[in-house]
Amino acid sequence: MTTVKIGGVPEHFNLAWYLTLKNGEYKKENINLRWEDYPGGTGAMNEALRTGEIDMAVILTEGIVKDIAEGNPSKVVQVFVETPLIWGVHVAAGSEFKSIEELKGKRCAISRYGSGSHLMAYINAENHNWDLDTDLNFNVIQDLDGAVNALSNGDADYFMWEKFMTKPIVDSGVFRRIGHCPTPWPCFVIAVRNEFLETHENIVKIILEIINNTTIDFKEIPSIDKMIANRYELQLDDVQEWLSLTEWSQSNVDKATINKVQQKLIKLDILSEQRPYHDIVKNV
Repeated sequence: MTTVKIGGVPEHFNLAWYLTLKNGEYKKENINLRWEDYPGGTGAMNEALRTGEIDMAVILTEGIVKDIAEGNPSKVVQVFVETPLIWGVHVAAGSEFKSIEELKGKRCAISRYGSGSHLMAYINAENHNWDLDTDLNFNVIQDLDGAVNALSNGDADYFMWEKFMTKPIVDSGVFRRIGHCPTPWPCFVIAVRNEFLETHENIVKIILEIINNTTIDFKEIPSIDKMIANRYELQLDDVQEWLSLTEWSQSNVDKATINKVQQKLIKLDILSEQRPYHDIVKNV
């Protein structure tokens, strides 16, 4: 049996992986798929791919594209979620800030450098015509719990995270959401370390087939909304809204999207040079 280590955020987007693991679908194909939660998000998974701690990752598109372009020895093998990620812009409930514009030059909490929360802060800043050199200041907080502490203690002024995962924190009166910032591209892709891909391409192909068979009909699973609400402690109507906005993919990322991501990161001075499509993506 081949052991494969895969990482992802412990969020509702990844429930399909849990279901296929619970059903023993990989073991039937002689694959021991070991899921590892990464609450720290994309920055932590990039590091884990580089060190060989994991073989595969379900990871934010902009984060992995940037890291591969900067030497992460991995390839994107498929889009996982086709629709954009809707980032909420959050402040502490008792904060004086009422609009995104008031956050110009303030301290932004990020899970780590190179993470989605870091990169999307630049996208948000550009959307509001801020000076990227002077109007962005960062405080590294590791994960969602760290963000709660930082905003509550006044160590940071705002924090960007997926709006449905943070909704319970908003509902409980800890955070207040003052705006949104959707990604300008499909939000999650599946990436694989080159070394693993070169020696186990057929295994990767089987894993993709299994997960795709679940995601293609994911919304049709009986009571899937209730299952998500219970497992992730979300309100049922929020889950139903999220499902209506979310589409999974069974295809690889196209050249136009990879170019768009890189060009945006270069424009924001987060990436120094554009890499060819085949350096970042592999079709299996």
